[in-house]
Amino acid sequence: MDRDSLVSLRRDLHRHPEPAWCEFYTTARIAEACRRVGVDDLLVGPEVVDAESRMAVPDGDTLAEWQERAVEDGADAELVDRMAGGHTGAIATLERGDGPTVGLRVDIDALHITESESGDHHPASEGFRSEHEGYMHACGHDGHATIGVGVLEAVADSDFEGTLKVVFQPAEERVGGGKAIAESGHLDDVDYLYAVHLGLDHPSGEVVAGVDGFLAVSHLLAEFEGEPAHAGAHPEEGRNAVQAMATAIQNLYAIPRHDGGATRVNAGRAGGGTATNIVPEEAFVEGEVRGETTDLMHYMKRKAERVLHSAADMHECEVELSTEGEAPSAESDQALVDAFAAEAGGHPDVDSVVERDSLGGSEDATYLMQRVQQTGGLACYVCVGTDHPGGHHTSTFDVDEGSLWPAVDALSGAIRSVATDRP
Repeated sequence: MDRDSLVSLRRDLHRHPEPAWCEFYTTARIAEACRRVGVDDLLVGPEVVDAESRMAVPDGDTLAEWQERAVEDGADAELVDRMAGGHTGAIATLERGDGPTVGLRVDIDALHITESESGDHHPASEGFRSEHEGYMHACGHDGHATIGVGVLEAVADSDFEGTLKVVFQPAEERVGGGKAIAESGHLDDVDYLYAVHLGLDHPSGEVVAGVDGFLAVSHLLAEFEGEPAHAGAHPEEGRNAVQAMATAIQNLYAIPRHDGGATRVNAGRAGGGTATNIVPEEAFVEGEVRGETTDLMHYMKRKAERVLHSAADMHECEVELSTEGEAPSAESDQALVDAFAAEAGGHPDVDSVVERDSLGGSEDATYLMQRVQQTGGLACYVCVGTDHPGGHHTSTFDVDEGSLWPAVDALSGAIRSVATDRP
């Protein structure tokens, strides 16, 4: 795929951002590109994921709305119909004779962010700003999906011997899709797996051959239910759900930290009540806990659940807890780090190779990495730097499109290398 085609695909995806499990247009566009490459197998629809393992799936009306919008935007209606119910994402496979099976995972979903209209913002000035107001590719997943297609074509045109599976994963931003891919079984024959991210505060020309420091994460939703009453005449008859929610938020931040490593807690969304003169009957808080290891995350989760139940009991309310998304920690295997570093280091557009760096955040590619490692394979998460004028998850985020080709070249080269050398 030439540079103009890569840029064109990336910009088309950028114009049509879709949130978790609503990536109907995105998946259809990726599928069409994979067909043009000439893949041997292309999975789209329920067979891509383990449906019961999906997390943070929107309600039926929301899914139907995005499905209809995708067709209106020009997506292949037959492909979109196969994804009904939010079964988005794709797995494209090349079979090129005897050899190991190598996987590449890229994510495809967007964020609930309104994109900048400033003339200094490249997508706005060049005419490919988001057409879905309130949603935006503010983390580079449009670039990641494009890299996945580019790697498929580069490997297809090479002397690669073996099998390549490229996983176009939905719902990363909600850490809701990785487990569903891992539990699908499609990775159980993968010997080597790469995952890739653009940016992460590394500039264009710099790559990180092995990313570690993933914080295991769990997203929690607590829904409190009390009893309404007139706040002036009979306040004693009410059971205040907002009081329970507020107590919970305060006490979440009081969870003792652990000497085993870094831990985090955050209450990101909260609300409740209907009017100033009514004791609120319902309230909610949505937050997250993280840990340097999966065990530390579970420590924080147990403490958080205790806090939420205790807050409800204190104010004579009930609380229902649900896990909206979750991902473990993971580490990159050195053999794959070395293979990627060797390929990237020889690329004319790469100025600096960092062997390893810590993410300091969370990513559900860790589910896929763990799955491959648990079945005897190796896995590695790499970063390709890109200049981005705004930070990740901001309205002015953008990627340097010149970073797409070194990503494609280094990844396809590393894939061929590990298939040949079998570390």
